[in-house]
Amino acid sequence: MPATPLDQVLAQFGGLQTAGFILVLARISPLFVVAPLFSSRQIPPRVRTIVACALAVGLTPIAMRGQHIPNDVLALFGLVLKELLVGLAFALSLALLFAAVSSAGALLDMLVGFSFGSIVDPLTGNQSAVLTQLYGLVALAIFVAIDGISWVVGGLARTFELVPLTAAPDVRSLGAGVIEGFTTIFSAALQVAAPVLLALVITDVAFGVVTRVVPQLNVFAVGFPVKVVVGMLVVAASLPFVSGWIGDQLQLSVAQALQTIKLA
Repeated sequence: MPATPLDQVLAQFGGLQTAGFILVLARISPLFVVAPLFSSRQIPPRVRTIVACALAVGLTPIAMRGQHIPNDVLALFGLVLKELLVGLAFALSLALLFAAVSSAGALLDMLVGFSFGSIVDPLTGNQSAVLTQLYGLVALAIFVAIDGISWVVGGLARTFELVPLTAAPDVRSLGAGVIEGFTTIFSAALQVAAPVLLALVITDVAFGVVTRVVPQLNVFAVGFPVKVVVGMLVVAASLPFVSGWIGDQLQLSVAQALQTIKLA
């Protein structure tokens, strides 16, 4: 029985919607591979897949508005690669923020001495010490408390307006934005760890002066517990300021990611 015009229209509509769903899912997927919380190993892969597909279903009508997806397989494959690149650039902006916070914790672990007792971090599966895990958990808690998920999903939806499904971004512009993000990790880590770092340096200087005055004092036996106490006290006092910094930087990182994609 020959197909009616209505059947042809429905078949074409279904094909276009499926292609658009695949492209949207390709842009969302890096978020569940690279970005913190979304890519947590505590969330089963099946759950992450379901959430990613649900987001793709919700964002597909927005992304498909005014777009005509080509039917050619090669052209569609190229668009999928482009969507993966744009999604990866957006997800890296969040990952670099949390990498800076974890780097601050790792730096303090080395100065305080906690790096000698490294254990496995259940969130990432990597080997990390006490303060690295503490700062990572605080960053995730702040991310959830300020409704960072809404910021991320809203920013992801905004990317479809800046770079439509059928538009090609400037790879050099995206690469420059990612490189700039990597170069700011160390400076951001120093901003987070600055109060504790300053307190530990002052403690070391004080022990150096005491050693010159009282040479009989075993500075290694006394200095380690004192540095631990001083470090933990300053960490506890500075965590509220770190929380505010993380909240501000989260909004800034999403805005910078959108700006990088917009410039592309």
